[in-house]
Amino acid sequence: MIYVDVSAAVHGRAGLGRYAESLAQSLADIAPDRFALFYNGGRDGRVPDSLHSLPSKSVALGYKPWRMLLYLANLSRFSFESLIPEAELYHSTEHLLMPVRHIPTVLTVHDLVFKRYPNYHKRLNYWFLNLAMPLFCRRASAIIAISEATKQDIVHYYGVDPAKIRVVYESAARHFIPPSSADIARVRHKYDLPDQFLLHLSTVEPRKNLDRLVDALLVLREDFPDLTLVLVGGRGWLCDDFFKRIESDRLSGLVKPLGWLPDDDLSAVIGAAALAVQPSLYEGFGLPILEHMACGQVVAASDRSSHPEVGGDAAAYFNPEEVEQMVHVIRRLLLNQDEYQQRREQSLVQAMKFSWHKTAVETIEVYDQLIDRKDHEGRIESAF
Repeated sequence: MIYVDVSAAVHGRAGLGRYAESLAQSLADIAPDRFALFYNGGRDGRVPDSLHSLPSKSVALGYKPWRMLLYLANLSRFSFESLIPEAELYHSTEHLLMPVRHIPTVLTVHDLVFKRYPNYHKRLNYWFLNLAMPLFCRRASAIIAISEATKQDIVHYYGVDPAKIRVVYESAARHFIPPSSADIARVRHKYDLPDQFLLHLSTVEPRKNLDRLVDALLVLREDFPDLTLVLVGGRGWLCDDFFKRIESDRLSGLVKPLGWLPDDDLSAVIGAAALAVQPSLYEGFGLPILEHMACGQVVAASDRSSHPEVGGDAAAYFNPEEVEQMVHVIRRLLLNQDEYQQRREQSLVQAMKFSWHKTAVETIEVYDQLIDRKDHEGRIESAF
């Protein structure tokens, strides 16, 4: 039995949770009898409905005590195999690795933003990740990186053998599809959406670079006086200064935070926008780009880290530290309908290159190579 740790999905932790749920569901679609779930349920964890059919094992500890316990157990080489009986492999889908002694382990590394932008993390979280991640990367039998950019960061910061790391891309969830005009009209009324707006989809935190996006919006309104910005996503860490700015600068009429929206409404809200903008300074993958494109929305994005891998030739890129360049790209897309339509068609094609089925198939290849090596050689080590 292969155990997939879906703790992030059980606690709904934004992109990590979506990755864990989508991967586990797709693995089960391919070979339901091979997979089981493991998770730390804490006090209020809830297994997503899509995963209820899979067998599971769990613990019930707070997040911070659990992650400290895993770190110390890895240091002492204490094994937690008793928590996952009859396991032939264990896969951690977030930045925590449960130590097990006699079976291969796989660790998904989503990003190393805490290394690239330490000031954008809470101090306690930075301290933990800075200590634990090099240890987890050494202990894992194999690492899955969700982009080539993340793989290069792992190699650069931790000196991990590139052969130990396999790049396996994510995909947009199945409900991201081009919306109907009726659905767009419905969400316009439901959320009182502006007539013309830029859309940003992601958790609000400093590396998302939203202050510069607001600066760009203020310049763009000279040419598009009705243009506003809609934010879809929860409030993350260290975002108070951004919202204080919106209030103190009296920009609440121009910036509309909607928080997290139900999946049933997301595609239509994306379709209602004039343009999607992803100005992040750093992303391990940049899943919102694919989610926009799967809905047929055109994306203007920063040219940093993994964005060009995800957006390909369909997205229009800018330097995220240059407001003038951001303004230029957005203005051009809003005015040039021929380019806009061409990029819209390219976006749908680009999104189709990614699928959770493909992600699951490539992930199973990682599992099988590790299991085969253990069976044939009796050793637990990287297969790559």
